[in-house]
Amino acid sequence: MYHPDLIRHPDGCPALVLNADFTPLSYYPLSVWPWQTAIKAVFLDRVNIVSNYEREIRSPSARIKLPSVIALKQYVRPSAFPAFTRFNLFLRDKFTCQYCGSLGDLTFDHVVPRAQGGRTTWENVCTACAPCNLKKGGRTPKQAHMPLHVTPIRPTSWQLQEHGRRFPPNYLHATWHDWLYWDVELDA
Repeated sequence: MYHPDLIRHPDGCPALVLNADFTPLSYYPLSVWPWQTAIKAVFLDRVNIVSNYEREIRSPSARIKLPSVIALKQYVRPSAFPAFTRFNLFLRDKFTCQYCGSLGDLTFDHVVPRAQGGRTTWENVCTACAPCNLKKGGRTPKQAHMPLHVTPIRPTSWQLQEHGRRFPPNYLHATWHDWLYWDVELDA
């Protein structure tokens, strides 16, 4: 019987990484390790194998199925607040312009422009499409008559993880289903 894991190249067999409490380390980006890193962690006794692919790798003296899901033996406490990055900002704002709702050509905008003393903080930066950013220019939303859909806040890591669940990755192996919570059809 044909099974896709049997002919899949090992590079196509990443391992989903769970924390010691069996929750994903991250939803977005999804916490996955390449097969080499997962195998190394197994041999260093840093992870438990939860599930395997059918695909095996071999050495002259051993054969091992590639792990598809692994769990850390030591719990990694997530940071309460994420780093301020462009990606995290877009994720907080759900990849949507906070002025018009557009999903394309995204940039970030200082609500109170830097020229008016605004700083680059979670509470003063929002996602904006390029046309809205250009239209707003060096003015505040009130001055530009462009109200924000949502007031910018400093998100928690949990909030970003929840937003990340809305954007499942292109590839989800069937063995990952029990550990992830997206309403999508899984790859075989």
